[in-house]
Amino acid sequence: MAREFQRSDRVSDFLRKELASLLQLELRDPRVGMVSITSVDVSRDLAYARVYCTVLGKDDVEAAEESLAALNKAAGFLRTRLSKGSKMRTVPQLRFLFDSSVGRGAYMEELIGKAVAADSDMDEDTDSQTPEGEV
Repeated sequence: MAREFQRSDRVSDFLRKELASLLQLELRDPRVGMVSITSVDVSRDLAYARVYCTVLGKDDVEAAEESLAALNKAAGFLRTRLSKGSKMRTVPQLRFLFDSSVGRGAYMEELIGKAVAADSDMDEDTDSQTPEGEV
C-alpha cells in the first residue's frame, strides 16, 4: 500500500509554514512589504524549492518585481535560518516566484458577478413583458 503523503509534500508544508513566520518575524527588508506564501513546490530530490507568493496590493508580476527581487536576494539568509530551526540534513535552495492565481481568481469572480447580474436583468425584462393574465 502506498504512503498517503510523500516526503516532498511534508517538506513543502514545513517550508511554507516556517518561511511565513520567518518573513513576518526575521526579515527586516522594507522592499519586501506584505508578502503571503501561497504554496511551495519541492523537487523530488529535495534540493530545490519554488516558493509561490503574493504581495498585498500588487496584482501583477511587474508591480511585485521589487519584492520578489528582495526575497530572492534574502534566500540565503532564509535558508540558513531554516537549517538552524529544523532537523533536515539539507535545506532546499529557495526561489521565490509570483503567484498570479489570486489575481486570476478575483478576475473570474468579477466576470461571474457580471454574468449573474446580466442574467437577473434578462429575467426581470422577460417577466415585465409577460401579460398579466398569463404566467
